[in-house]
Amino acid sequence: MAKTAATNTGHPGIEARGNSIRVFFMFKRVRHSHTLRLEPTRNNIKHAVSLRSAALFALRSGSYNEAEFFPHSRSAASTAPGKRVGDLCERYKPLKAVDITPETQSRYEVALDICVDTLGRNRMLDSLLPEDIQKLRADLIATRAVSTVNHYLATFSGFLHWCESNKYCGELANHCVHFTKSNKDPDPLNYEEYLSLIEKGCVHPIDRAAITVAVYTGLRPGELLALAEEDVASDFSRITVRRSITQSVTFKVPKTKKERTVLLQPPARDAMKVLVENAAQREPADLTVWLNRHESRVDRVRVLLAPIAQTRKKPPHAYIIPGAWNRRWTDIVRRAEIRPRPPYQTRHTFACWNLTARGNLAFIANQMGHRDYSMLVTVYGRWIDTESSKELERIWEGMQNMAQVTPKLPLTWLSNPISL
Repeated sequence: MAKTAATNTGHPGIEARGNSIRVFFMFKRVRHSHTLRLEPTRNNIKHAVSLRSAALFALRSGSYNEAEFFPHSRSAASTAPGKRVGDLCERYKPLKAVDITPETQSRYEVALDICVDTLGRNRMLDSLLPEDIQKLRADLIATRAVSTVNHYLATFSGFLHWCESNKYCGELANHCVHFTKSNKDPDPLNYEEYLSLIEKGCVHPIDRAAITVAVYTGLRPGELLALAEEDVASDFSRITVRRSITQSVTFKVPKTKKERTVLLQPPARDAMKVLVENAAQREPADLTVWLNRHESRVDRVRVLLAPIAQTRKKPPHAYIIPGAWNRRWTDIVRRAEIRPRPPYQTRHTFACWNLTARGNLAFIANQMGHRDYSMLVTVYGRWIDTESSKELERIWEGMQNMAQVTPKLPLTWLSNPISL
């Protein structure tokens, strides 16, 4: 069957073809061609010209949806609403959720929604340019902290990587570049401030014991609040960190996903005895500890830190929630009349005190639950004494002791190792 010849209408991109009108245009080196099932009358051609102009404007502004402009086009199905940024994001959320906890999911969804709304929920994903991602960064940082924006960008980058792997768009994720954040040094307590906390700030012996344990173990606040009598060794020489409580009042495994043992220094041992004696007066409670999104365990334990009943009203939980501990800490700091700090600084205090005493880096990192000691070097570098003459003497003494217990190496090898 012979093709119907096209007739020039005198308008760019508009042709009369038999009993229909052909609309075509180029955008980003891609030819778009659509047939309107309309008689090529003057009014219909005028309508086609307006439709073409509107489609080009939508393409340039990123809001183009072929199914809306040309619903009868054969290619309309490939650019249906499913390719809009908002629609694809809604498809991505449940797929991502299976790998993260419900609390993390809620934070991810907030970040994704803010990025999508800032970018434009109805924009077509394949129309986005690196410039659009750069503008997103600029819009986000205008009213938000660097740490918040970097979290949003990291989350949105994961969404864009998913889109790229499914061929919904070109390379965009790599343009979600993080902003440089200035590293704030830890603000540890000095010993005088610590004494002020426990002597002036604390009005209850349980608070005094809790802060002592926090300072001398380096536990994260969530780990401290989730610590139970069953986690303490019978001789009070060590504790086992098995769980942590989150801001949303759910229990989870520690940050590294595994238990760790923390050896107790003398002040922490004495404080732990106070906490255990107090916890022994309460009935154990069942705590649901989430291992991941799909698995959990139930720990029947006596949590060491419980709400202090100030009225006849029974506390809603058998444990202190993070928000309540933050408020109690703020009151203690105020009464102690020291510089305000968040409770996490007790963990920094443990690290800095141990490093100032020239403790072994690997041992300290293990006690704090770090994967390795690189974090100590990065965060607490200025508390690490790298040029102490006493350190040299300590190393030399250790080398001499090593030679004495190694029969194959005479002491002379220390002075002339090349002769070996």
